[in-house]
Amino acid sequence: MKKITASSTAPAPAGTYSSGIVHGGFLFLAGQGPFDADGTMLCGSFAEQVRRTFANLEAVANAAGTSMSNAVRIGVYLNDMADWPEFNEVSKECLSEPYPARTAIQADLSGFLVEIDAIVALDGGN
Repeated sequence: MKKITASSTAPAPAGTYSSGIVHGGFLFLAGQGPFDADGTMLCGSFAEQVRRTFANLEAVANAAGTSMSNAVRIGVYLNDMADWPEFNEVSKECLSEPYPARTAIQADLSGFLVEIDAIVALDGGN
């Protein structure tokens, strides 16, 4: 059975989707971007946008009883692939080893620089 999870400290979905779905021992996190809980976009540097995006993912993961330290896969959507090296450096602050599997795609993001989705183990992956 699927269970919806959300956090009051991360933005609410802007469409017909859930922030997170728990199913089969995993949390499937919808893409998050650099937005405050009220939906206001953070207009900071690329690094600041990445940190805010990870903070939103962490908030929804925490609401489901897990954390991004248990992420097994992330999808990264960058407005400009030239930001890839900086993403790699900043993501080390937000993720722990063993790092999750990852895919990165250039995307036409509307006014922001990064979006990230994730699959997170509920039991710590043990």
